[in-house]
Amino acid sequence: MSDAKSGESSGAPERSNVQPQFDPPSDLAAEWEAVEQELAQSPAVRPDEPPPGTAWDQVSSTVRSLDQHSPLIMVETAFLASAASLIWLVNFYFPIGPVLRIFFPIPIALIYMRWGARAAWMGAVVSGLLLSVLMGPPRSILYIVPFGLMGVLLGWLWRRRASWAMAIVLGTILGAFGVFFRIWLTSVMLGDDLWVYSTTQVTNLIDWVCLRLGILFQPSLSFIQAMIVVLVVINNIIYVFVVHLVAWFLFDRLRNPIPRPPKWVQVLMEYEE
Repeated sequence: MSDAKSGESSGAPERSNVQPQFDPPSDLAAEWEAVEQELAQSPAVRPDEPPPGTAWDQVSSTVRSLDQHSPLIMVETAFLASAASLIWLVNFYFPIGPVLRIFFPIPIALIYMRWGARAAWMGAVVSGLLLSVLMGPPRSILYIVPFGLMGVLLGWLWRRRASWAMAIVLGTILGAFGVFFRIWLTSVMLGDDLWVYSTTQVTNLIDWVCLRLGILFQPSLSFIQAMIVVLVVINNIIYVFVVHLVAWFLFDRLRNPIPRPPKWVQVLMEYEE
């Protein structure tokens, strides 16, 4: 019995000496410092430059790996949709010129750039529903047409790396359609043709000015209407171009770069790739 006990007692220390080996904390700290040094020495990507190679393929690698029903997509879509509605709401009650108007299609276009067509359409619909609750259905429709649709259109074009010329032309067509759609919708709600009424008033005003100045010029109603259409198109060209400039600077810093502008725009803005 004593020999067995002594054997057990002598074997106990041998079992207690078998312990797993762990790296000391100093080794972990040294490895972490080495990783930090490698990161510091690696060339960093400037925030105002797109990543090298195919920009969309590198930026959207994480996006494509996510499920289309991911909570992150729904949360970000809801946030950007509410931001778009808030911009429209603030600009309607507290207009500060064209500053906020530039950002009307930006949130919806950003949703398309980050999460695709389904999320962009959801964002546009959610923005319209939110504005219909806050301001009424007519004003929500005036946001969706053309600004909500323009956000989807620009996001679709930018994600497919379309040129600025093509995007500006298509955006101008949609924006001009939105102006005449607003006139038509307002005319239906008021029960009067605002297009004919406004062009008639402008024609009478020009006749009165020409008469006072002694100018022998009497414009016709069709000429005035054609001039208004031309001014609407020019105004939308400038608007869509400014939207491109804002998205160019903003989306690069959000790691969702849009196609590069023409060379003359980069020289004009003193921005060299």
